[in-house]
Amino acid sequence: MKRLLFAVAVATISFGASAQSFAVPLDGFSKKKTSYLHMEDGTVNEGLLGGFKRAKGQIETVKMKSESGGKIKIDPAQIKFMYIPPSNLAKMGAALDRVYDVNKWDAPSNMDSTLMGDGYVYFEKMTTQIKKKKTEDLMLQMLNASFSSKIKVFYDPFAKETMGVSVGGVNVVGGLDKSYYVHKVGSTDPAFKLEKKNYKEQFALLFGDCDEFMAKYGDSIKWSDLETHIYEYTQMCE
Repeated sequence: MKRLLFAVAVATISFGASAQSFAVPLDGFSKKKTSYLHMEDGTVNEGLLGGFKRAKGQIETVKMKSESGGKIKIDPAQIKFMYIPPSNLAKMGAALDRVYDVNKWDAPSNMDSTLMGDGYVYFEKMTTQIKKKKTEDLMLQMLNASFSSKIKVFYDPFAKETMGVSVGGVNVVGGLDKSYYVHKVGSTDPAFKLEKKNYKEQFALLFGDCDEFMAKYGDSIKWSDLETHIYEYTQMCE
């Protein structure tokens, strides 16, 4: 019976995912498929990922094997953005096919739609507000590639999750994270941490420049609707 329930749940997740959903954040990456690192100088490094060296949850060094087999270490400060393939284990832990389903929708023109459709994870270097008066350039995993023309949403590796979905005692999908890094496209301000606890206070900062959106959602501010809010804002305010 548990197997049947699990199968039904996975089917619901796979076919019920919509264009307004965030991608599943992944932490395990393949060392057998080619990664693509687009550098600040315009060149592209292609090779097999050796791994990430992290400090306080953030990527400090990217280790790669070049096409010639040599091992190289790359400072994320030299990288503009990158496409990294997830490991099979990571895909299994991300509600199976949903990691692919979310990326199958049209990617923005500045992204590689083929790689995104193949399930690659997109990282972008972003100037990010760490503390009130301190910023730092971080390599962040984007979660809303298919609707990121107005607001970019990035995974916060320290975020806690809201309640996930469990079927027959099996956890099949996580809940919405309690915080994300977000950046309004075109703004000179750094990306900042948007948290569940302060969503109502920051709602107008994110969406207040779109009267149509505020008229529809301004009186109904729920963290559980964050994905819908960003998707709808993007559609209304193009």
